[in-house]
Amino acid sequence: MPRRKRIYKKSIKADPKFGNVLVGKFIGNVMKCGKRTAAEEIMYDSFEIIHEKTKKGGLNVFEQAIKNVSPLMELKSKRVGGANYQVPIPVSGERRTTLAIRWLIGATRGKKGKRMAEKLAEEFIDASNKTGLAMKKREDVHPMAEANKAFAHFA
Repeated sequence: MPRRKRIYKKSIKADPKFGNVLVGKFIGNVMKCGKRTAAEEIMYDSFEIIHEKTKKGGLNVFEQAIKNVSPLMELKSKRVGGANYQVPIPVSGERRTTLAIRWLIGATRGKKGKRMAEKLAEEFIDASNKTGLAMKKREDVHPMAEANKAFAHFA
């Protein structure tokens, strides 16, 4: 008998404007207190700001940002004997996008002084150019995974 509960796949709706599932998932993570229309407005405003600043499509910059921020390796804590080891584990496809979304939103919420759409647009542009706070988070995780490769056999 397995100890873990069975995980059921959630069906994520595509966003109404672009019909993109990834944008729908991002909107769901931006949303606070069930205010989906506010989250959609923030997202679409950020796409317009990206278009004004870069003359590229906001959706293209967004997808490139997600692709750049997605991690290849992550660290999981594993207790062996009496010690905790940080074990590097390769990240699967669904979890990669989830972590990228989480890091982008976290980096955006950490900034102060502007409205959310502007901060989000800046973070997307930075991440698509491989700079910014979300990319820094990714660049911090990868060397730590490399350093802990000696514990990979615990995985």
